[in-house]
Amino acid sequence: MPLPVPFSSAAAVRALRAAGCVFAEDEAELILATARTPAEAAGMVDRRAAGLPLEQVLGWARFHGLRITVEPGVFVPRRRTEFLVDQALAIAPDATVVVDLCCGSGALGAALAHTLGGAEVHAADIDPAAVRCARRNLAAFGGRAHQGDLYDALPPALRGRVGVLTANVPYVPTAEVALLPAEARDHEPAVALDGGADGLDVLRRVATGAPEWLAPGGCLLSETSERQAPAALEAFAAAGLTTRLAVSDELYAHVVIGVLP
Repeated sequence: MPLPVPFSSAAAVRALRAAGCVFAEDEAELILATARTPAEAAGMVDRRAAGLPLEQVLGWARFHGLRITVEPGVFVPRRRTEFLVDQALAIAPDATVVVDLCCGSGALGAALAHTLGGAEVHAADIDPAAVRCARRNLAAFGGRAHQGDLYDALPPALRGRVGVLTANVPYVPTAEVALLPAEARDHEPAVALDGGADGLDVLRRVATGAPEWLAPGGCLLSETSERQAPAALEAFAAAGLTTRLAVSDELYAHVVIGVLP
């Protein structure tokens, strides 16, 4: 049922709680702070109550200290993926060329560009909606976003020059996509979720192609699950990379890291 306009914070909380939003108070506060008019706030509460991810309702997500624009139908950056950014910065604090494959909103590229300062940053995604979103998020840093299938999207001049290559690939096994929460399953693109039979199809393709694009000593980082980590490490090693696994118990994050000797 649409909310009355104007409406109170309490009414927003009641509507969100009735829809099953666990953090109804916090979400109502964010919606009311973002909306420009009472009518817009009411519409945002209605969309959230209908199941749209909060970040897509707000139009932004907080990621690694930045406000990242998130458009409808674009993968929402997860807090656990901040761990991947931190690992990249720890390994290559002076990187001058960064590539963010499977970029979605471009959150990883933007976070790295913001911290590195002056780095040449490129992002790529097969989804045109994601590329449009990434262009908006990278514009402040002079970054560029390209549409295409993995490395096919990148300018050839980047070969052998990339210091940090991030790839937040889809890694949900096909048979498990239907088990995801409705927010992801119904409102995020399947191409950003479905990683094939064992969830590692895209990761293997990224690993195989990485040595052609990395600079000597350059690193590839990709998020995966605890269960998939051993097979992901094998894929990185098969590509000729020196590998290790970084884990954050707090964020339940698992990042496979490969360095080109």
